[in-house]
Amino acid sequence: MTSAKARLQSQAFVEDVAEEMLSSRSFWADARARFFKNRMALVSVFMLFLLVLFAIFGNVIAQWSYEEIDWNLLGMIKEEGGPSIANGHYFGVDELGRDMYARVVQGSRTSLLVGFVAGIASVLIGSTIGAFAGYFGGRFDSIVMGGYTIWLSVPYIIFFVVWQAFFGRSLGQMILVIVLVNWTAGLLIVRGQVMMLRNREFVDAARMLGLSDVAIIFRHIAPNILWVVVIYTSMVVPEVIMMESLVSFLGVGIQEPNTSWGALISEGASTMTFGTLWQLAFPAAFFVIAQVSLYYIGDGLRDALDPKDRL
Repeated sequence: MTSAKARLQSQAFVEDVAEEMLSSRSFWADARARFFKNRMALVSVFMLFLLVLFAIFGNVIAQWSYEEIDWNLLGMIKEEGGPSIANGHYFGVDELGRDMYARVVQGSRTSLLVGFVAGIASVLIGSTIGAFAGYFGGRFDSIVMGGYTIWLSVPYIIFFVVWQAFFGRSLGQMILVIVLVNWTAGLLIVRGQVMMLRNREFVDAARMLGLSDVAIIFRHIAPNILWVVVIYTSMVVPEVIMMESLVSFLGVGIQEPNTSWGALISEGASTMTFGTLWQLAFPAAFFVIAQVSLYYIGDGLRDALDPKDRL
């Protein structure tokens, strides 16, 4: 204990800590510079930013609500229900005469909200549980890993159907059930990182200073694995959007009159044989743009933040 205290009070220890702090700052500065050099990632950030603006402010120029029916077009959807600026249906109307532009705005808002809120929440929960399991190990780690293994064997579609049969199909319920389905997101990778860090010198020094285990995890270990969590979050968000779109496509997602990209794509696919391709084309285009943008952003973050790729 005396040698450890002497080590903490030595000039060499201060220099090591200072060097580590400078290295930490240079890591993030280097990561930022590397990300800005990735043109596809920057273009994807811009495209995603436009999608978010469209979802938030798109209704400003909409002349119809997403629930309103244009009775003048019923019975003439194929002939006169296509995209038109003159009648205010910029993306046309669906088979019930509802404005597709307003519905795509609403669908974008729903899908992006579910993707980011449920995706980020899932990673935070999974990463926190993984960090505690990796740090404490032993019986707690065995229980967590047992629960992880069992949960992976549960088909999430069945879980969606059962949950919504009991609690309904609101937007809040959709976010909650996706978080429950994906609570394991990031658990394994964070657990592995923490297991490598828990016996490092800076953790031992924190213990000698009297910090609690929880404080050590959040104040000392968490900053060193933040890059892992950021990268994994960039991967989970598009997967959550895909999951929401899939369950909505199958009819067990968002409930009418609310909608999402998956629900709109499902409706468009069911009517495309009638020649009303705009019902499928517009929501599918927004969905593809979002997915491609998020995946390129994820690739850019992996290239920028992975220490193995640093020169």
